[in-house]
Amino acid sequence: MINLGIIGTNWITHQFVQAALGTGEYELTAVYSRHLEKAQAFGSKYEGDIEYATDLTTFFQLEHLDTVYIASPNSLHFQQAKQGILAGKNVIVEKPAFSTPKEMDEIIHLANEKKVFFFEAARNIHESGFKKITDYLPLKDEILGANFSYMKYSSRYDQVLDGEVPNIFSTRFSGGAMMDLGVYLVYAAVAWFGMPTEVHYFPRKISTGVDGLGWGILRYESFDVSIQPGKIGDSYLPSEIYFDSGTLVMNGVNAIETAEFHDRQHQEITTLEIKTAENPMADEAKDFANVINHPTDPTWGFLYEEWIELARSVNQVVYDLRKNGGIKFDADNEEDF
Repeated sequence: MINLGIIGTNWITHQFVQAALGTGEYELTAVYSRHLEKAQAFGSKYEGDIEYATDLTTFFQLEHLDTVYIASPNSLHFQQAKQGILAGKNVIVEKPAFSTPKEMDEIIHLANEKKVFFFEAARNIHESGFKKITDYLPLKDEILGANFSYMKYSSRYDQVLDGEVPNIFSTRFSGGAMMDLGVYLVYAAVAWFGMPTEVHYFPRKISTGVDGLGWGILRYESFDVSIQPGKIGDSYLPSEIYFDSGTLVMNGVNAIETAEFHDRQHQEITTLEIKTAENPMADEAKDFANVINHPTDPTWGFLYEEWIELARSVNQVVYDLRKNGGIKFDADNEEDF
């Protein structure tokens, strides 16, 4: 049984805990919050002997705690993950795991050194629908391009309009559209097509200095992928991949529920059968448990290394897009940016 602790008491943490408990492989054993009342309110929804901590050092020193899910503001992920790894804990870090490639590289190296696991919780690549599309794609030389969109208005933007700076729209906390919804789009592109040869990003910056929405181009050797993330507006566009022979149309790439291939040559539509989990984080929770519970299994070991290298690549592409668009965070080194 994986003894799970959590940092962050928001809705996404509840969703992950429920997904984890649903696998039968995890038990919630510890909750951290700066405020004891919040920690206790979170834990009260679950059964078992749960410990609470308002100090991170105390939290990470809990002996029966072996795996920590981190869903704090983005810029806090690095130090919290580092502290957890140094304490000998596996860490599951909500996407985007880290602000810069330097942070990503240090955590991967440290996790290997301490012989623990680091996972970026990018749920879409673990879902059955995503894997279905992966298997369906033709060779790269048969692909003409792709267009991925994920725009959803955030109620926190109302606070920005009132003159406030919520975490998800803050340069201090590494926020913005690309660092939130855009990560799903970049994960899809890099997982399916590999690393682009160059990237361009055209952000619409808001008063806090981050991108409220934007348009990105990932250039490949023979095609382009356009991405459109946004948190200050809504998009109802599907996501599409263009083949020589037709077009694959999906409801999105963040949580694929429907997909159809429109075959130009035969003038027919093929519907791909996709099964979705009730909890969208269930598949990643199962995958992480399989790696943790089978540390010497070569199959899971291979998949783990694939996820690590994919996380590294996605982090680099997001960083390059952000740099190209002139979006600077407090976490960025002046000499590198």
